[in-house]
Amino acid sequence: MKKISAGLLDRYRNIILEGFDPISAGGFTQVPNHILRSSDLSVGAKLTYAMLLSYAWQNDFCFPGQDTLAKDMGSGKRSVVRYIDELERAGIIAIKRQGLGMSNIYTLRACIKQKR
Repeated sequence: MKKISAGLLDRYRNIILEGFDPISAGGFTQVPNHILRSSDLSVGAKLTYAMLLSYAWQNDFCFPGQDTLAKDMGSGKRSVVRYIDELERAGIIAIKRQGLGMSNIYTLRACIKQKR
């Protein structure tokens, strides 16, 4: 028996995933809509935040190197540094710098203070 709601969903579906295996494709990363819709953040900063979330999926923090971030984003390291600074200035992430040659630790904040 088909649920009524399934028929309604089929009518409004405009994105179809075909032959997609989320397990073999590496899973998903959920990004808060507040981040996605923020007019205060650049597209690069939003992608950087999403990448940091993907690295930290099962931890409370993440510590990828900026070279890794740049490679995974298809961006340059200088751009990644700029995006990370933008996220830090916005209060969306906190950075613990560990010293020369060591990766920074990025803390992603779940609660973001709204500007007044």
